[in-house]
Amino acid sequence: MSGNIELLGDTLAKAKAENRAALIAYLPAGFPTVDGGIAAIKAVFDGGADVVEVGLPHSDPVLDGPVIQTADDIALRGGVKIADVMRTVREAHEATGKPVLVMTYWNPIDRYGIERFTEELAAAGGAGCILPDLPVQESSVWREHADKHGLATVFVVAPSSKDERLATITAAGSGFVYAASLMGVTGTRESVGEQAADLVRRTRATSDLPVCVGLGVSNATQAKEVAVFADGVIVGSAFVKRILDDDGDEAAGLAAVRELAAELAEGVRRVS
Repeated sequence: MSGNIELLGDTLAKAKAENRAALIAYLPAGFPTVDGGIAAIKAVFDGGADVVEVGLPHSDPVLDGPVIQTADDIALRGGVKIADVMRTVREAHEATGKPVLVMTYWNPIDRYGIERFTEELAAAGGAGCILPDLPVQESSVWREHADKHGLATVFVVAPSSKDERLATITAAGSGFVYAASLMGVTGTRESVGEQAADLVRRTRATSDLPVCVGLGVSNATQAKEVAVFADGVIVGSAFVKRILDDDGDEAAGLAAVRELAAELAEGVRRVS
């Protein structure tokens, strides 16, 4: 069975044709529970997200700040497994028909088996993987299996990336490029900054892939700011925080993430 890389491409192209950025949301699988996490992703899609990244919880998420680390810890203590991640992808995609990726560090895939992981992700209807810690020069085996199963390989670029390095990364990637807006970990911030716009400009000079910006975006004003220069706006910690703040009230948490998605979706559509 083939994955949904084409659906991902079509979704990003549709947003561009509508003169807006795509809204890409992130939520970890198994948070606050497996069923609760699936419901939250559906609510985010309901609110207006175009794409969702499902996080594979990790005990040492080096790119992630305290909010997502807390969510990962809750999911891991709840016993979340890779099978639950695949179930989350499957049910979210089947319910919405929209593209769902997995964001994961490399170690869990390496231990699970590349062929097994890519085959199961494609069978679940996944669109691909975001791999923040997989070096491009060590990615050929992964990319071979991802290509075979119709899955995108999304690499992360940072403001510190030199132009030559950007060209190497974008040549190997597919789906889109994840541009980290600043050096550091995920989390909400007061400003996304000019570094992100410069990184998008330099990345576009090396590739025709859509460039989507993450790290730090948490409200409609910031989404609008980023949507002016990026093909997609990625939001994670702000969604996770809404669920953490609901004090275990699942209905309130779902309403909160749906509302935030609607606000952000309005933000990415206000491109001047």
